[in-house]
Amino acid sequence: MDTLISNVTVVTMNPRMEVLFGGFIGIENGKIVSISKSAPKEAPKTILDGTGMVAIPGLINCHTHLATSVLRCLSDDLSNREALEELLKKEAKMDSRSAKAAALLSIAECLRFGVTSVSDLYYYPDATAQAVAESGIKANLALSAYRFIDQNEDFDFETDEQCRELCRVVEKWNGYDDGRIRIDAGIYAEYTSNYKLWEALAGYASEQHLGLQLHLAQTREEVDSCLDRTGMNPGELLNCHRLFSVPATAANCACLEDFERKLLGSKKVSAVATPLADAKAGLPTTPISACVKAGMNVALGTGGAIECGNLDLFEVMRYAAMAERTASGSPDSLPSQAALMMATVCGAQAQGRAKECGMLQEGMDADIVLVDFSAPHLMPCHNVLHGLVWSAKGGDVAMTMVRGNILYQNGRFPTIDLQAVVAELTGYAIPRLFESSES
Repeated sequence: MDTLISNVTVVTMNPRMEVLFGGFIGIENGKIVSISKSAPKEAPKTILDGTGMVAIPGLINCHTHLATSVLRCLSDDLSNREALEELLKKEAKMDSRSAKAAALLSIAECLRFGVTSVSDLYYYPDATAQAVAESGIKANLALSAYRFIDQNEDFDFETDEQCRELCRVVEKWNGYDDGRIRIDAGIYAEYTSNYKLWEALAGYASEQHLGLQLHLAQTREEVDSCLDRTGMNPGELLNCHRLFSVPATAANCACLEDFERKLLGSKKVSAVATPLADAKAGLPTTPISACVKAGMNVALGTGGAIECGNLDLFEVMRYAAMAERTASGSPDSLPSQAALMMATVCGAQAQGRAKECGMLQEGMDADIVLVDFSAPHLMPCHNVLHGLVWSAKGGDVAMTMVRGNILYQNGRFPTIDLQAVVAELTGYAIPRLFESSES
């Protein structure tokens, strides 16, 4: 046995929602090989003392934009239109080198807060994949395609530059390190593209067995615009063009109609709620209970650091539960175990990783997070599930492990040279994005 986590409270997130007090977790070759109340007879190579700790499955952030960490706090308190204008100005100056440095910073933040897998919808997927590969985190990476193609234009998937970039990234990175990196197809949203691109991407994703990521029905204005242009709602329009013929993850879904939710539920589309980023922008958020009742899987995401302020998924769990309770007027809406499920089990399902992570059980990858429950704001703990959702913070994470490898522990990042990342940001990325081109 490679590693034994001893004397730890184990929150399994298995179908029975078992919690094991004073448990032992055995790890070998990156897999969980035992979870028990007693120490195994076999002597492990390494013992991690879990006294005072709670072990949970690694959290899964199903919607983010890793490279936007370099723009954190840039557009706070601006209107949505003003914030978008500032974002576009800076993104126009970004390149692969700055994107990789910013992605590494975000990955370090994710690991610090107990996130073991992310879904990223952005640009520079090759640079982001390099950062993911170096760090050891898991990721589903999608190129955020945007392109209106003229009705009379001959569109060729083989020669279109964005489609060619997707093909190159799929060939290079999809399935990397036994599937630690997966490449998805992606569009930014319905209103930034049209059917020729949608159908081409859906066809390619189906051939290559890829998933797909997008933003969907984030605002009422977006929906009304789609109705005015096409006579259809965004969800039904995209479905007509086969975009949901592959496993899809749709961020936001705040303004879907009931019939769209049922349609997407029948297509096994996963909605990703980003309640904290939505509230910060003054936007409506995902009606989680309505999506679940319609048959949709619902996971959680932060959005990018520019949208959410930080990538703390504990905050997102808590805010998701509060938003549902506020909307329903009932304190029993979205109980603690449901919020935890969205950040673990449902996230793994959305990423197509349900067989490898999302729970702590034998045979699954050792994607394990230790949360230190010895802090004053976590004592006393009468219910560990409630404590994780309503009291814990990302800063309470003491260790983050992916496939048995410790990627964060007590302020250290064994796979990321954080000092070098900061130097790259301050010495190259920030000057490139923020210094005037005339100076």
